[in-house]
Amino acid sequence: MVHIYLDAMGGDNAPRCTVDGALEALRLDPELKITLGGPKGEIESALSGMDITDVKERLLIDDAPEIITNHDAPVMAIRQKKNSAQVKGMLLVREGSADGFVSAGSTGATLAGGMFRLGRIEGVERPALAPLLPNGKGFFCLIDCGANVDCLPQYLPQFGVMGAAYLKAVRGVPNPRVGLVNIGAESEKGNALAKAAYPLMESAPFNFIGNVEGRDITADIADVVVCDGFSGNLILKFMEGVAGTLLGMIKKEIMGDFRSKLGGLMAKPAFRRVKKAMDYTEVGGAPLLGVSGVVVKAHGSSNAHAIACAIRQAVLMVRGNLVDSIKTEISKQMQA
Repeated sequence: MVHIYLDAMGGDNAPRCTVDGALEALRLDPELKITLGGPKGEIESALSGMDITDVKERLLIDDAPEIITNHDAPVMAIRQKKNSAQVKGMLLVREGSADGFVSAGSTGATLAGGMFRLGRIEGVERPALAPLLPNGKGFFCLIDCGANVDCLPQYLPQFGVMGAAYLKAVRGVPNPRVGLVNIGAESEKGNALAKAAYPLMESAPFNFIGNVEGRDITADIADVVVCDGFSGNLILKFMEGVAGTLLGMIKKEIMGDFRSKLGGLMAKPAFRRVKKAMDYTEVGGAPLLGVSGVVVKAHGSSNAHAIACAIRQAVLMVRGNLVDSIKTEISKQMQA
């Protein structure tokens, strides 16, 4: 039985969507137990009137009356709001009473909680956020996407090590291709950070395929795309924006005239598959790699299905023994 602690008050649509997402996840996985952390009264109110008899034994409530919002200073909130779901959940993971933690709440608080309540894996200089993004044939891992906006060169090969370990343990990719985001394919291209990181990436214990230009990020050239958190966050949000714009343009043109509507009706199943492939809710969230526990940060605007997918992602990380895998790979890198 895998036990996941869910921040029930995290996200724009909490607690309605977090509760619904937890129930969806429980019904899909009979070997899953979930603790909902948050003000007990609000969680019980969200559950009222719902038939939960089929999952009642695997659904717990942890009364965490304090709520960390996006307006709170993350580090200060983690230190002061000890009765919040972020703090209580992380401590339960650290103690081994829970196997993983999921939140759609404050990204800063989730990062701070991972750093100060769980701690870093030995040898890891900076934990990193590593979402899976679509590339037309499946998914690639983008690391880092916002945890470290300012990076030193030695951070980037560690990101590659952690990203590769994640794809091996959770996605079953046997020898992940690792690339470094840059403005050109040549090793001498780029800013000071990219130039200094390149030889470190070459000597790291993973399958380094060189630089990856922006236009090739989604071209299935690399399974793990490494960059600093500033660049990664730009890439992530640009991809989300382009996906939304393209889908909107396609819908508008299909509805433009009768012939387009007729063709669109026939192609509707294909469009539905494309939309699903580009939908972040199908992945769930971004794992925080490098901390001593399983942590998944879901999108703030997550609906119930996205929450369920984020929980499923955390479960896969637990069952894949991801933390131990990262420890092993980081140890190899330190000995190289």
